[in-house]
Amino acid sequence: MQMNIGFDAKRAFHNGTGLGHYSRSLIRALADSFPQHEYYLFNPKPSRTFDLSQDHLHEVLPNRFLSKALPALWRSKGVVKDLKIMRIGLYHGLSHEVPFGIEDTGIPAIVTMHDLIHERYPAQYKAIDRKIYTKKYKHACAASKRVIAISEQTRTDLIQYYQIPDEKIVVCYQSCNPSFGIKRSAHEIEAVKQLYKLPERYLLSVGSIIERKNLLNVCKAYFILRNELDIPLVVIGNGGAYKQQVQDFVKQNNLEQKIIFLSDQPEAQHASFKNAVDFPAIYQGSLGMIYPSHFEGFGIPVLEALWSRIPVITSNVSCLPEAGGEGAFYVNPSSAEEIAQAIKTITTETDLVKTQTEKGWQHAQHFTPEKCAAAVMNVYQSVW
Repeated sequence: MQMNIGFDAKRAFHNGTGLGHYSRSLIRALADSFPQHEYYLFNPKPSRTFDLSQDHLHEVLPNRFLSKALPALWRSKGVVKDLKIMRIGLYHGLSHEVPFGIEDTGIPAIVTMHDLIHERYPAQYKAIDRKIYTKKYKHACAASKRVIAISEQTRTDLIQYYQIPDEKIVVCYQSCNPSFGIKRSAHEIEAVKQLYKLPERYLLSVGSIIERKNLLNVCKAYFILRNELDIPLVVIGNGGAYKQQVQDFVKQNNLEQKIIFLSDQPEAQHASFKNAVDFPAIYQGSLGMIYPSHFEGFGIPVLEALWSRIPVITSNVSCLPEAGGEGAFYVNPSSAEEIAQAIKTITTETDLVKTQTEKGWQHAQHFTPEKCAAAVMNVYQSVW
C-alpha cells in the first residue's frame, strides 16, 4: 500500500548536530528502502542544507501569507491544515514535537523522543525553556499513536518522568551517516589533515562544549598526562560559558599546544567542514575518539567512531554502553584519572586496540541505516 508520509523537517534542513543528522539519515534510508511511499518534508523556511535529488522526497514550505510571516506558528499548529489538504497518511515528528491539533485530524502521528535531559538536569536550562519543552514533549507523547525512543535509557526516562505507558514506546536505534563507514585512502586523509592544519597524530573530541559533555575532565586528564603524552586533542564543537571555563583551564595549565579547538580556527569556515563532509576523514585520521559524557539520549559520535574503525573512550553510564557495545573503552566520566588511563591504553596497547576496534565495527553493524529504517517502518505499519 502506497502512503504519503509527512515529517517535521525543521531539523533536517536547519540543524547541523545530532537531531539534524538523525533526521536526514532516517529520511534518506526510508526513501531508499521503501520507495513505494512518498515522503513530504515540511520545512518552515527555505534552506539548501538537505539534498532533495533523491527520488520520492518532496519539500513543503508554508504557502499562505500568515504561515510565511510566522513560520514557527505554522510548524507548531498551522501545518495541520496542509497535512489534510495533501492527504498525508501518517506524520512523524522527528524531534520531540508534533503539531498541536493533529490529534483531531484522524492522521496518525509518531514522535521520536531523543532524551529528557531538561528534566534530568533542570539547572542547566532556563526555567522558561524547561516549561516550553515539557509542554511540547508531553503533548507530542499524548497526541502520538506510538513514541519512538532512541535508546532503552530514553524509554526508561519517558516512563519515569512522563508516565508514558510502556506498551506505547518502541525503541528504534538510530544510525549515523553511512559515509563514516567508507574507508578513506591515506591520500585523502593526508589532504584533509593539511586542509585543517591538523597534527600528524591526534585524538578527537566531537560534540557541543557543554557541561554534560564533560570536556573539562578530558582536559584534566591531559594535565595528568602532561609529561608523558605528546598527542594533542582536536576538539570539534562550540559552546558558551562552559566552553570559556574549559579554555580558561587550558590556558592556566599551559595546555594550549595540546588542546586544539578546531571549530575556532579559520579553516572551520570551509563548506566541507560546516556540512561535515570532511568529518569521516578527520575521524579516520585520528588515533581515537574521547567522549566521556555524563548523559546522552544515544551518543552518535560513539557510533561514528565505531563505523570509522577507531577506538573510542566513553562513559560507563547512561545509554553509552548501548551505543558502544563490547568495542568501547569505558570510564567513570567523573574521574579524570580513569580518562587519563584510558587515553594511555588506546595510545600504547596496539593489540588490544585492534581487538576492540574490530568488536566495535561488528557492534556498529546493528545500527545500519537499513536496519534503522526497517524498525521505524514497522512502527508506521503498526498504526496504519
